[in-house]
Amino acid sequence: MNRELKRVSVVVMLMFVALLSSTSIVQAFQSDNLSADARNTRTLLDSYSVERGAILVNGDPIAQSMPADDDYKFLRTYSNGPLYAPITGFIPINGAPTGLEHALNGELTGTSNAQFFDKISAIVTGVDPKGAAVETTIDPVAQQAAWDALGDKTGSVVVLEPKTGRVLAMVSKPSFDPNLLTVHNNTDVTNSYQALLADAGDPLINRAVNSLNPPGSVFKIVVVAAALESGKFTPDSEFPNPTSFQLPGSSSLVTNSGGGTCGGGDTVTIATALRLSCNIPMAELGLQLGDDAIRAQAEKFGFNESSSIPLDVTQSKYPAVLDDAQTALSAFGQTDVRATPLQMAVVSAAIANEGVAMKPNLVDEILAPDLSPLQTFEPEVLRRVMSVETAATLSTMMVNGVQDGAASNARIDGVKVAGKTGTAENGSTEPYTLWFTGFAPADDPQYAITVLVEDGGGMGQTGFGNLLAAPVAQQVLEAVLNK
Repeated sequence: MNRELKRVSVVVMLMFVALLSSTSIVQAFQSDNLSADARNTRTLLDSYSVERGAILVNGDPIAQSMPADDDYKFLRTYSNGPLYAPITGFIPINGAPTGLEHALNGELTGTSNAQFFDKISAIVTGVDPKGAAVETTIDPVAQQAAWDALGDKTGSVVVLEPKTGRVLAMVSKPSFDPNLLTVHNNTDVTNSYQALLADAGDPLINRAVNSLNPPGSVFKIVVVAAALESGKFTPDSEFPNPTSFQLPGSSSLVTNSGGGTCGGGDTVTIATALRLSCNIPMAELGLQLGDDAIRAQAEKFGFNESSSIPLDVTQSKYPAVLDDAQTALSAFGQTDVRATPLQMAVVSAAIANEGVAMKPNLVDEILAPDLSPLQTFEPEVLRRVMSVETAATLSTMMVNGVQDGAASNARIDGVKVAGKTGTAENGSTEPYTLWFTGFAPADDPQYAITVLVEDGGGMGQTGFGNLLAAPVAQQVLEAVLNK
């Protein structure tokens, strides 16, 4: 009998330990995840009972909670809403939050683990609870300049600080006014949201981090990095220079922009191919490198890798398996290669930072209601992606592309700008996708920038990167360098 009682006691004790452990894990370690879960409507409703913390740019609120004379107590308002909507997102009364409102919901509502003692203090003192503020990395001058320079084009501008990875500007167009989605009227919110969903311009998409496009010729800098890092090639390595190139195992032909050779002569160097943005020598280089080498270099930059800033970032992609023809096309950013503007900004920033890629970050600090720091985000190295020597060589090649090459519309008087343009195809009849990526000043890089112009910039297949994307970058860089 005693033996049976002992067995039952052991089983009961094990069940008690399991229950205690699971409860502790949920309450102590999973609370932030559960609070952030869009299906947790209780947390969403509870969040309106506190004054939600502000989202700040240079100390000024771009999202804040104002007192409201209704059951919700507070109304979330957004200053200059369309300018910052891709960053702030919105928090509706009848749905899930987006943007930083979602990513840092626990901090903004004061329910994160880090604010546990603040919650206890508020209960003891009887002070009304208040969420933490979020200080972003955004530079208001860079953000406004990017917004103005992009104009009415569909696309995105991303500006990074190469040495830290701080996101200084993140513009996506077309945008929307989040104030329309936070009013305390279910019908109005639903109607506004449905109208945005039906908009052909997809204004709810943050093109900076969630729009994938073929990178076209801006991907050539990844391929040249792979070539230089292999030790088998230099900028002076030469390739045949025909007017057309037949893809292996295919009847399809590759041509350069304009249909001619890449400069004069029977051969062309890698340096000239990058400066003039020629496709044929890059296809030839890609075949000699092979897709494994290109993929490995792309993945060093962050392709095929999940990330958050803390906004969730869509993975940029270099395909897992390619045949020879696809490898040749991938060497100038076509076939199934896809990239976000943020990813290409990371590529340029790594070159500017002597071959070290920094983890992109959109948040500087989490601040308690009394503005004391709860959490400070320090620069974080993603990885070394190339040697110092390779980065310096690529930087020189990109400077030449702006000074006397295919990226000439990014020139700034008195400043060395490093850059690369891209004009990517989306099928035989679809408008081109246009790109610029680079950094300045090239001899002391302070800003890395990527510009994406979708839908051909309204010019179908007649627009190209140097015509429409490079001038946007030039305007933004000029603004931030002169501030």
